[in-house]
Amino acid sequence: MSITVADLRQFAVTRTLFPPTTLKRAIDKMKFVQADPIRAPARAQDLTLRHRVKGYRAGDLERRYVELGVEEDFFVNYGFLPRAVQKLMHPRSGASVSVRGRRAEELLAFVRARESVHPREVDDRFSHGSVTNYWGGSSTATTHLLNRMHYHGVLRVARRSGGIRLYAAHVHPPGPADAAGRRAQVDALVDVAVQVYAPVPAATLAWLVNRLRYAAPQWTSELPRALTRAKERLSHAHAGGIDWYWPTLECLPERAPDDLVRLLAPFDPIVWDRRRFEVLWGWAYRFEAYTPSPRRKLGYYALPLLWYDSVIGWGNLSVANGELRADLGYVGRHPPRGRPFARALAAELDRVRAFLGLS
Repeated sequence: MSITVADLRQFAVTRTLFPPTTLKRAIDKMKFVQADPIRAPARAQDLTLRHRVKGYRAGDLERRYVELGVEEDFFVNYGFLPRAVQKLMHPRSGASVSVRGRRAEELLAFVRARESVHPREVDDRFSHGSVTNYWGGSSTATTHLLNRMHYHGVLRVARRSGGIRLYAAHVHPPGPADAAGRRAQVDALVDVAVQVYAPVPAATLAWLVNRLRYAAPQWTSELPRALTRAKERLSHAHAGGIDWYWPTLECLPERAPDDLVRLLAPFDPIVWDRRRFEVLWGWAYRFEAYTPSPRRKLGYYALPLLWYDSVIGWGNLSVANGELRADLGYVGRHPPRGRPFARALAAELDRVRAFLGLS
């Protein structure tokens, strides 16, 4: 039987929108939840998890982080992942920025003497000044050094307080010593990336594998061969003029997507790959939070609007005076006609209210 783009669209939705479960099981199943600090009306990690966790409320991940056995780290982007996945990326070596030196050693000794530290405590102790951050603004040098030490694995995020990362000292076990062990570990890391975002077009597969040089810089030279092995190992099909790949043991689903309306986070696995998005749904979705206001077409933090397996529009949500406000837009300019969609949309907005703790 030939596989069509419509089959892959349904697969993209149903494989990651599994029946809601516990928070720990959802993260273990997803393998990676991308994080973003913007609240509109909640952080991206919370917006992603609310569809997959029973009774999830905004902030549950931060509140329950310590008991979950998960970690914050850089994968293909920054986010939350099970410790088993983090182990595939460490110990990191060969990265461009070193964490050696007197300041790093003094800071590490300071952290080791405490159960966890707030960046403000470190800055009060060392006062290293400021540096230019990724966005061109100013960050304290101590916070910047903490971030670098976390990336290199000598620190971990112990928990958060008010959204601020608190750090603890950490040591990762050594990686595989032989070539076969290294190949197995990098292949396992590639498989995780595919599992998170499948089905993926060939161009996205290549991008993901290349992006793993940040997750595991020690495997950079291994990645081209890992891409070749992945194309041979993964399930694949040709549809819409594109080669597609997904995990070997997964089959395209026979069940249809449910009839719920869902407002998805901009970094939800269903919509994260913008190139795949255009192939599957036939229009261009863009994340415009960092786009100058006059150039925005969808809105500051537009959430893709999913109904069955179709992304039919977007919504910008906000809270004012304790009430949820929803500004919705549609690809066809008008919402679908009839009561089924209206009821499903109203139910989704009620779920958002409960998620945000609004009366």
